Amino acid sequence: MTSRLLLCDCLGTQRIDADALEKATGLPCSLVHTALCTRQLAHAGEAMKDGPVMIACGQEMQIFEELAEDMGLDAPAFVDLRDRAGWSAQGAQALPKMAALALDAQRRDPAERTLDITSYGQCLVLGGHDTARAAAEALSAHLSVTLLSGTPEPPLDRAFDVIGGRLRRAAGSLGRFEVVIDGFTQVEPGGRDDALTPPRDGAVTRCDLILDLTGDQPLFRAHEKRDGYFRADPGDPLAVGRLILDASHMSGTFEKPLYVRYEESLCAHSRAGQTACTRCLDACPTGAITTNGAHVALDPQICAGCGACSALCPSGAMTYDAPAPGTLFRRIEGLARAYRAAGGGTPRLLVHDALHGRQMIQLAARHGRGLPADVIPLELEQIGGFGHAEALAALASGFGRVQVLTGPKTETTALTFEIEMLSAMLGPDAAEMIAPHDPDALSDLLYDASPADARAEPVLPMGGRREVTRLALQALRPDADAPLPLPKGAPYGAVLVDQNACTLCLSCAGLCPSGALLENPDLPQLRFQEDACLQCGLCETICPEKAITLEPRMNLGDSAFDQAVLKEEEPYPCIECGALFGVKSTIERIVTQLEGKHPMFAESAQGRMIRMCDDCRVRSQMHSEDSPFAGKPRPRPRTTDDYLN
Repeated sequence: MTSRLLLCDCLGTQRIDADALEKATGLPCSLVHTALCTRQLAHAGEAMKDGPVMIACGQEMQIFEELAEDMGLDAPAFVDLRDRAGWSAQGAQALPKMAALALDAQRRDPAERTLDITSYGQCLVLGGHDTARAAAEALSAHLSVTLLSGTPEPPLDRAFDVIGGRLRRAAGSLGRFEVVIDGFTQVEPGGRDDALTPPRDGAVTRCDLILDLTGDQPLFRAHEKRDGYFRADPGDPLAVGRLILDASHMSGTFEKPLYVRYEESLCAHSRAGQTACTRCLDACPTGAITTNGAHVALDPQICAGCGACSALCPSGAMTYDAPAPGTLFRRIEGLARAYRAAGGGTPRLLVHDALHGRQMIQLAARHGRGLPADVIPLELEQIGGFGHAEALAALASGFGRVQVLTGPKTETTALTFEIEMLSAMLGPDAAEMIAPHDPDALSDLLYDASPADARAEPVLPMGGRREVTRLALQALRPDADAPLPLPKGAPYGAVLVDQNACTLCLSCAGLCPSGALLENPDLPQLRFQEDACLQCGLCETICPEKAITLEPRMNLGDSAFDQAVLKEEEPYPCIECGALFGVKSTIERIVTQLEGKHPMFAESAQGRMIRMCDDCRVRSQMHSEDSPFAGKPRPRPRTTDDYLN
């Protein structure tokens, strides 16, 4: 349902043309207020009574949400037109961007998938010093606390438990940690001084939270992303106090977003015990993805939602789901279309996260020049999953350039490779990562850049990430009459076969996870469909003759959908029935090596069987004198004459 747009110029600090904005967006707009969040708050309340509204304010959302709650109404929607468009050195030219942002805020994304995680407040505190003991005592008022100390001292009361030992291993996340302790010992409740149980190794215990105050190396990779694991320098009282406060609230049931959707049947990790694609395993910073036979396994409770696996997955088995690729494609295309419809030229897309990037934009607007009028910000919860397909969708939708704003904690491994691959496809000016050190530097970088030109007539990005990549590149590179070379590791490319080495054993075709390599059931042929190739490397690994190499490239021609013959040989005719079977060169090589030389094929009749098809070979063996399948001679059937005689 279309919402009415409530406008405010924030005490006259920005210019908003309500009539022009209504004409550009088709959304009903209010009069432009001056102080909607303070002395004109009653106007907002009256508007909420009349139906759904969207308030053009990103700063005072809490005030309007509380107003709606007091009135018993649904909370309004919001769009930040001030920091992203109005407060700008080019604010007078910001109408097209305001229209695009307003229409983008009207979208209704699918509901986010979540997982319930329950914590019962069982907390394990690590550390053998006074700071750890004080933290355990402070938390004992809120949680069930156990202090793990190297040399435990009996507590004066039972506010928390004390155990001794050395932590060997820890695994899990919030609500399901499992730790293994060597030298485990407990305090005897009724004893004095050193009243401890005998130590033992390999003790296993479970807890919901871990508060690590040892000052040693973290227990987990990317520990700051591990839910339920709190770590601080014991010499920093402020950090320890903050951790105690955070941990004290970690009891109850929490909703964790399911960031990634995994389709096991599409995974190209391994086949027949041979490893192929490991892109997601190599990129996952938290260790949420592990090997699980022919596929990988994803632990959604450990996944922190960085999105690197989705950006790098060649088959689409891993897809980011917050939002899903299709939702993001539609959003990007909608921003570009709305900007053009409102009279704008060629915009630039600035991709940023919901924490660092949002703050940089707000500070740049409040204290500096803000964003240029042609820069449209696209806020995502995590930008690590923004890959080449999304950038190509933006460029093919009408954006002239894509810039990704990274922060100090951004996982850039996948992003760096995706930008490198995009540069190979379109050149270095198509997309880039930027990491300005302060808001003024962000504004300077964006204002100093040359205006972007439209790269192609806009197209509608539809399909999955691979389909969108091909569709966008065909629009952006109509001049590409030859395959585009890509960096090693790209998920597109060709398979090259050494004609002299290949024996057409077809083991590669039998194990290809995507069906790019195919066999011909009627002829000795190895076929290849380039569009389906994931460049997983399994064929290269499995080939016994080492006859296969990979060539990363993007073939935009129709030949990518054809089944090209990589290797073909003449079939061998059976010397008995004439049926075609096997490869002529292979049969002749086997005959040369075995006939008359191997004990099983020493005689000419035995050697002939090598040249027979399967059916004739079995018949020949059945009728031979020394047939291993022959039984005792059957008795002669009795006839009427036998009885008469």
